[in-house]
Amino acid sequence: MYEDFVPMRLAKLRAQKGVSARDMSLSLGQANNYINNIENKKSLPSMQSFFYICEYLGVTPQEFFDEENTCPAQLGELIEDLKKLDARAIEHIAGLVRELARR
Repeated sequence: MYEDFVPMRLAKLRAQKGVSARDMSLSLGQANNYINNIENKKSLPSMQSFFYICEYLGVTPQEFFDEENTCPAQLGELIEDLKKLDARAIEHIAGLVRELARR
């Protein structure tokens, strides 16, 4: 199951970040085809490499495996911004989110 999930999730999150597989590979200090090999199911990353991949993508390992969280990096940024607001502002935003979720 994870042999299929990891490559697909990696490709999706990498595309959301707007970076090529080659550029990501090189940024991680790997060979230029490293990420491509993972996305094409030729290999899986080591645990240490997986943590580096998550850090590069701006997600936690938990967020990486959370299929329902389609935009984990953006959601994380939003949560950090929400922490800076007072209760009244958060309630207004919560109302907007509930309205949007109904559509």
